[in-house]
Amino acid sequence: MEPRDWREHYGRRLRLADAFVVAWAVVGAHVVRFGQASDTASVTRAHAPYLLLTVALCVGWWSLLGASGSREPRILGAGAEEYKRVVSTSLWLFGLLAIVSYAFQLDLARGYIGVALPAGMVGLLAGRWILRQHLGMERVQGASTFKLLLVGGPTAVTHLVESLRRFPGAGYKPVAAYLAGLPASAMLDPELKIPVIGYEPAVPTIMAAVRQSDADAVAMTAGVHLHPEDMRHLGWELAAANIGLIVAPALTDIAGPRIHTQPVAGLPLIHVTTPTLDGGKRVAKRVFDLLASGLLILVSAPVMLMIALLVRLDSKGPVLFRQERVGVDGEPFIMYKFRSMKVGAENMLAELAARNEGSGVLFKMKRDPRVTRIGAQLRRFSLDELPQLFNVLQGAMSLVGPRPPLPAEVDAYEKHVRRRLLVKPGLTGLWQVSGRSNLSWQDSVRLDLYYVENWSMAGDILILLRTARAVVKRDGAY
Repeated sequence: MEPRDWREHYGRRLRLADAFVVAWAVVGAHVVRFGQASDTASVTRAHAPYLLLTVALCVGWWSLLGASGSREPRILGAGAEEYKRVVSTSLWLFGLLAIVSYAFQLDLARGYIGVALPAGMVGLLAGRWILRQHLGMERVQGASTFKLLLVGGPTAVTHLVESLRRFPGAGYKPVAAYLAGLPASAMLDPELKIPVIGYEPAVPTIMAAVRQSDADAVAMTAGVHLHPEDMRHLGWELAAANIGLIVAPALTDIAGPRIHTQPVAGLPLIHVTTPTLDGGKRVAKRVFDLLASGLLILVSAPVMLMIALLVRLDSKGPVLFRQERVGVDGEPFIMYKFRSMKVGAENMLAELAARNEGSGVLFKMKRDPRVTRIGAQLRRFSLDELPQLFNVLQGAMSLVGPRPPLPAEVDAYEKHVRRRLLVKPGLTGLWQVSGRSNLSWQDSVRLDLYYVENWSMAGDILILLRTARAVVKRDGAY
């Protein structure tokens, strides 16, 4: 399947899925609200039938989803932009319907709207998610991707290649590099297996390289030796050939909400805001932690009582394991877990050091002899961590945050790694939903620092939703 064909094919699937969901939600709301009287129900005093409104709402909703750009190929498969556009389009449509209803004194049934809107939004998001999973599997296999010609310096191009290959689900496949303005002796690491097909800083030769590599888009990154006027002309040539132009600045691990573009004197200046977690944001996160942890403790209380009984019957020793960890700003606290190891397990650590399967400062073993029978099952499903809800309730931890480190680990931190301590450690986090114990030390640090730099309440909620799937899949849990 050619790249442009996959866009057309996926677009057709999206349009069909949207049409099915919209029709299901609106027609379903019509039947649920009016039932047998659906033929006689009217919207206005002139007895305009609801059936007419139902048809108009179906067509309007489906059309607006396309007009809002929710089916644009560049936002499909990765990121939250697709979902945001679906939600905002739906809310705008029903908000407009409410305004029209008020302005023209239409007698709209609240039950009709109350069923159609939530059912439609949930259905649309679920449909997009299912299609995205299928698209992600195709992309992991190398299909349904955008072919990229990377233009820039060797270091920036190498970093971009490695970053894009780390997330194949995003759908960008580097196929060639163009080291504009550099000598022919400049090369890329052979292990990247990316051919360098040009060096001359001229628009015609770059366009020839685009045709040679059969690229769908050109990604400009740092180290580009092109005059601004040449960059402008290149953009025109690419647009005329229906080839995308992507600018990849030398900024890493910065989330979209922190980036703002401001046109000044014809220049698109990129502003990167400083992340902060104070004032109202800190209060909001704490209130959310209090309410959510309190509710989770109430709901999981029977489960925790059962686990406590099983731990007590399985082996001698206390039910809870208490361990000193390092919290926000380096303050120590006592973290609670259900005991999953034999009593005195920490004293056996030195004997097992040679069998360490972890990386960096972390100690990990897939078959740790210190783990009890019940402990192994608790770890598989992360049930041993339930008592940490009380740490969250006390304020020493948060529901979402970096992994709570040991004092010995903190003592071995490099200077930049200490930024993990700027926020409270979490019961779950990006490390939990990205592989847990399977992560390398470098990846664990990168994810934690990304969280610290880009915290948001929406991000916390998304991580909590992803945590449930990670626990069920049990990837990296040992």
